[in-house]
Amino acid sequence: MWEAGWQRVFSALTPLTDAHLSHKVFIRSEAHSVTQAINRQLAHYAYHVGQIVYVAKHFAAANWTSLTIPRGKSEEFTSRVTSGKASQR
Repeated sequence: MWEAGWQRVFSALTPLTDAHLSHKVFIRSEAHSVTQAINRQLAHYAYHVGQIVYVAKHFAAANWTSLTIPRGKSEEFTSRVTSGKASQR
């Protein structure tokens, strides 16, 4: 379902040209350029992904593995970045 949802997004975006981006579309009776509408929708998706992560973290509890830099590991990560080893997790 996840992949099918993203395929719909990309199928809608693929045919757009530069000329389409300044056209107006209406979201809840408010005019937006196509570019603004795309940005708004991507922010909306990010919000929902955050909700999914929040719920997953809750149910995983102590078994949760951080998706980014784990709490208390920022200095270690910064050291790896400055040494050129940031991709090694």
